[in-house]
Amino acid sequence: MANDMTIQKAQEQVDVWIKTVGVKYFSELTNLGILMEEVGELSRIMVRKYGDQSFKNKEEELLLADEMADILFVLICLANQTGVDLTTALEKNIQKKTNRDASRHQNNEKLHR
Repeated sequence: MANDMTIQKAQEQVDVWIKTVGVKYFSELTNLGILMEEVGELSRIMVRKYGDQSFKNKEEELLLADEMADILFVLICLANQTGVDLTTALEKNIQKKTNRDASRHQNNEKLHR
């Protein structure tokens, strides 16, 4: 089955979920705090899976993809609450990086080792 989820559809789907299942959006500041918590959870898994720390007890069962999805969900909530169209924002951000870094990374010897 093809996955046809777009960023726009994700923003719409999260909005519907929040207004039905979730009742209403948490405040922007609360969602910012939740976002930081979720990033911390992703960090814990990454440090143990790819870094030098080892997993404790059942932590190995935590799913990297699920933590990333939690982060995306809360980020979408914040975008919806603040009127940010993430599709447009990402397109502009990629263009900004392309213009700014057109030769920067190509000329970085550290990336060619």
